Amino acid sequence: MRSILPSRRGFLRSSSALIALPMLESFGFKRFASAATAAVAPPKRMVFLGMGFGVTADRWYPDTTTVGENYELPKILRPLAKHQKDITIVQNLMHQYSADGHSGSTFWLTGANRYAIPGQSFHNTVSVDQVAAEVLGQQTRFTSIQLAAQGAANDGHGPGGSLAWNRSGKPIAGLETPVAAFHRLFSVDKTPLEVQQQRLTEQRSVLDTVLSDAKSIHRKLNTSDNAKLDEYFQSIREIEVRLSKEEKWLGVEKKRPQDAIREPGESLEGVEEIRMMYDIMVAAMQVDATRVFTYRMPVNSMISSLGATMSAHSMSHYSEGERRTVSQNRDTAHARLLSEFMDKLKASTQPDGSSLFDNVAITLGTNLSSVHTLKNCPTLIAGGGAGFRHGRHLVMDDPKTPLCNLWLSTLRGAGIRTDTFGDSTGIIEELFDA
Repeated sequence: MRSILPSRRGFLRSSSALIALPMLESFGFKRFASAATAAVAPPKRMVFLGMGFGVTADRWYPDTTTVGENYELPKILRPLAKHQKDITIVQNLMHQYSADGHSGSTFWLTGANRYAIPGQSFHNTVSVDQVAAEVLGQQTRFTSIQLAAQGAANDGHGPGGSLAWNRSGKPIAGLETPVAAFHRLFSVDKTPLEVQQQRLTEQRSVLDTVLSDAKSIHRKLNTSDNAKLDEYFQSIREIEVRLSKEEKWLGVEKKRPQDAIREPGESLEGVEEIRMMYDIMVAAMQVDATRVFTYRMPVNSMISSLGATMSAHSMSHYSEGERRTVSQNRDTAHARLLSEFMDKLKASTQPDGSSLFDNVAITLGTNLSSVHTLKNCPTLIAGGGAGFRHGRHLVMDDPKTPLCNLWLSTLRGAGIRTDTFGDSTGIIEELFDA
């Protein structure tokens, strides 16, 4: 008796949880599934996780006398023990221009000199995630996603709305709660398509008017004002690109991840907030909503959720006693949450049989090592997205090796062509050593 294949359309109609399905053998795709997956390589992705205030420096770093594969993972990072072969800890990276002992994130992904422009007390440049997003984000609904936390500026992160900075060195706002991130990535806009189109048309009209008015005064300005106006034009161009992308995706329904993820509760804070943000990132990767993520993580609410009664700033000035205990608990909690994140990435398979983890480059770190110290930035990297060989402890010979060398290595390893980034002097060859 001839078997009857189930209807793919019927399956989709009967399920309220799924939007789209892969080419399943039960639907008759077996004969060409392998050829299809072989032809399309899984996309590369990047995740940058900023911790704000530093770490418990005399407990977080491995012993500098044990480098390479045969190093002992510090006790404070033991939750990552099962992933030790898939992570690398790098020492002696720093930003030569860093001078603010209360800003662990503002220049972390840029390496900029805040005093580079005479007469200005603050200056920044484009962050590495945005350079990556210009390439990796071309095919996705969202070019990049910036996650943050409420009140993060007081968490030792410093100025900025997220970890990301645009081409003009201006801050990019972040989604400050798991609820906001969930709705941005997965909720369906039920506004009629015609209304959405009209909304974009109106935004373009306003943009054109503003641009025309700005150009009309260009010749009347001095050099300094023209420079400011050029920055303004750059911001306008970025808005134009965003509007064009939104127009391209109008009417295209957002996908739901393969693992059901429910709308987060409004009350999530600290450890549970971070855990949910990690889950949202995994889900976003599963549906390829975006390929570049930054997350400016909470510190005050995190240590509060671990039972601390002091502020993050007070904790960062640890010596012995309760402050040190709180600092160490924070570090161990980060290790545990990262380990869980890696578990989920490894468990999520791609069409070619690889995992999400095999194709993502993860960096956990901050600009501060401890208290106000700006040398030896805590740096832990993981994942196969940049082609690094992991399972090692690397200590750079030069204690002032630019952190931007890591950013350049990450870009190049992910296939993004660029000769330099920030104050980089070259890639870190050791990361690629066979």
